[in-house]
Amino acid sequence: MGKTFAENLAMFRKEKGLSQAQLSALAGVTQQCVSMWEKGNMEPTMKALWRLADIFDVSIDVLVGRNDY
Repeated sequence: MGKTFAENLAMFRKEKGLSQAQLSALAGVTQQCVSMWEKGNMEPTMKALWRLADIFDVSIDVLVGRNDY
């Protein structure tokens, strides 16, 4: 099975050289929200998933770990 959403989010963010604060600004959420996603304490909305997939240029399936990157 692929990585979790939390693991993938942190990986893609670091690959892009973005801080949590920078990603939060791009995604239209708070930095605390990004932190909670990366810790696995909260799940994103569909709207947030679409934005994140666009930011990282991957499918939502890849982002949430249903398909390998």
